[in-house]
Amino acid sequence: MPASMTEAHRFAPSGGIPNSGLPLLIWRDALPRTDAAITARFAQHGWSNAWTNGVFDYHHFHSIAHEALGVSRGEARVRFGGPGGEVIALQAGDAVVIPAGVGHCREWASEDFELVGAYPGGGDYDIRRGDPAERTEVEAHIAAVPTPGANPVDGGVLPGWK
Repeated sequence: MPASMTEAHRFAPSGGIPNSGLPLLIWRDALPRTDAAITARFAQHGWSNAWTNGVFDYHHFHSIAHEALGVSRGEARVRFGGPGGEVIALQAGDAVVIPAGVGHCREWASEDFELVGAYPGGGDYDIRRGDPAERTEVEAHIAAVPTPGANPVDGGVLPGWK
């Protein structure tokens, strides 16, 4: 799917989740449907340190990395943007790039739901839940996360990430 067909979603801060000025990006039916093939595609475009699993069922975000998700099997509804965010349905073949600071929480998933997660340049990640005592530290971390050189789906630009 060309970058022009990418869905973009923006979120205001919500329930301790800072979110980001960068848009969350979704490509529909853009990936192969095996963990190994998604991992290889992501790595080809510079996104690695991959894992295979699901999405936590609590609101969380990453303050030190952007994250790519590629759905290999099943379907799910994920709330992005924190408690006041938007529920987005995902299914096998979909890809998502989540900017650092953007909350995500699985609200429902089919029994066979599985996805691959990866990070630009194979970077590390943290798991934050919106603790007010961490707000200053989290905001500094998010501001320091560099923009990836390419999107994980086709290596093109990340629309709206300039």
